[in-house]
Amino acid sequence: MSADPTAAPPYRWRWLILVVMLVAEIMDLLDASIVNVAGPALEESLGAGSVGLQWVIGGYALTLGAGLILGGRLGDRYGRRRMFLTGLAAFTAASLLCAAAPDIEALIIFRLLQGTAGAMLLPQGLGLLRENFSGPELTKVFGIFGPVLGLGGIIGPVLGGGLIQGDFFGLGWRLVFLVNLPIGIAALIVAAVFVPRKPGDATVRIDGVGAALVAAACALLVLPLNQGQESGWPLWTWLCLAASVVAFAAFAVRQRRTAAAGRAPLVTPALLRKPAFTVGLGGIALFFGGLVGSQLVLTLYLQIGQHFTAGQAGLGNLPLAVGTAIGGAVSGAVLADRIGRAVLQVGPLVQLGGAALLWYELDGTGGPASFSIWDVAPGIAVCGIGAGMVIAALFSFILAAVDDHEIGSASGVLSAVQSVGGSLGVAVFGSVFFGRAGTGDFTGGFRQALIVQSCLLVAFLALTFLLPKKARPEGDQHTAPATGTADPAADDPRETAAV
Repeated sequence: MSADPTAAPPYRWRWLILVVMLVAEIMDLLDASIVNVAGPALEESLGAGSVGLQWVIGGYALTLGAGLILGGRLGDRYGRRRMFLTGLAAFTAASLLCAAAPDIEALIIFRLLQGTAGAMLLPQGLGLLRENFSGPELTKVFGIFGPVLGLGGIIGPVLGGGLIQGDFFGLGWRLVFLVNLPIGIAALIVAAVFVPRKPGDATVRIDGVGAALVAAACALLVLPLNQGQESGWPLWTWLCLAASVVAFAAFAVRQRRTAAAGRAPLVTPALLRKPAFTVGLGGIALFFGGLVGSQLVLTLYLQIGQHFTAGQAGLGNLPLAVGTAIGGAVSGAVLADRIGRAVLQVGPLVQLGGAALLWYELDGTGGPASFSIWDVAPGIAVCGIGAGMVIAALFSFILAAVDDHEIGSASGVLSAVQSVGGSLGVAVFGSVFFGRAGTGDFTGGFRQALIVQSCLLVAFLALTFLLPKKARPEGDQHTAPATGTADPAADDPRETAAV
């Protein structure tokens, strides 16, 4: 069939748009993981305690997750180019503020701002790509996203460890944030020049009350989990947890009423009436909470318990990264199509086997003088293989329960839950580890974290039986909504990366 002679030719500089989108995503992935190896340096420089470190790491994911859906809606209203440039400029400026933080309290505030900027920046990515690519080229673009973003997540701790240990210009941990400046400024210039202008939809209304409710609910959930261990779990921590449940329920009611009034909600209410999707939300939170939390504990154990340098601790994450890559390749290329949903059950079983092996390996570890990463590398790698099997397929099976016109909203919600789940993982696992490490029992703290991870994996395994038996075909996952209504999260790039 011949091409339509009246169709507009492809935008000349569209591949530069892809480069800029990838740069923005990699900046986010680096900042989500690069700080993991900065714990001892922050303690020495700013006097950061265990709670402060948890907020520096988890606070970024918290505000990112809480704002992702709103960020997508702002792109619909004001134009994706404008929101992308605004978010990128704010993210770069927040990185500079983080690097200049005079104390741990200021660093935490700046990290929260950085996550908020990321929430405004990231949801615009796929929308801009959809506007400038089509057909086979769009498929090729999605094929590029996964491997590049996977690499970004892997190199975060390694790069962070190298920068901190290198202590270039005497800047130490501040280089972890300063590295964003030249990258962000260059991306901002390229985007301002080459991303074409397209107006937003002035008829889109922003549900500010709904956005405030979901942000408050997330904060009320994470705050007591971060502070409770050190404070001895006073009454206010339990009241906050109860209030978070009320706030989430109020958000759901608000979305239903907004839709009933004929306005566009932040989240399509029909999604919350799909049992498989709501189960999937719980599965996402459990899995990524365990994954992010256990990776943090591994890094803390290597640095604090075994006196690894920041660079050595970064390299110590490589067995996990390699295992994850192997598991993802096996799942995506072989298992998902052949055994369907069972791949989501084999994955956590492999992780549980890795946790058991790691428990056994910890028996043979001595003090820092005799310890080597090779003592625990097999168990870590097996855990990574199991995690990779799940990561490669999880979003596809959850989205199989979603109608085509709901894909954008669904993927945005899942991405937000993924980020908030990671923040919860940092809070819970950090508290568990430091609860034992405070007495000098670092191996015991690591083992306590393994118990928590195993419980989360068992709960996740149980939930997988309620998911659809077959994954959604990959091509369908990126179909634009069928309705003419602007979708608040149709353009969130995290769903692509996760799938």
